[in-house]
Amino acid sequence: MTLKRRRIKNWYTAMAILFAVMAVIVLLRDLALFGPEFVAEFIMNGEITNEKISILMFGIAGVLFAVGFKKSEQLYREG
Repeated sequence: MTLKRRRIKNWYTAMAILFAVMAVIVLLRDLALFGPEFVAEFIMNGEITNEKISILMFGIAGVLFAVGFKKSEQLYREG
């Protein structure tokens, strides 16, 4: 009986891609609706806006990518 090597699933990178895609969609929507001047103003003002949350989502996606690649390297070494 031969054992198949099971592919390791990395859900951290999947979540990172999801966060990045959602952030891009929000920024592109706001650019299309309001234009670059207003989007820049929304980013620079003191209120919490969609644009700032999108930038935060890019940061979260970066952290998830880093954790996912670190975790996958550990799993490949073990298995």
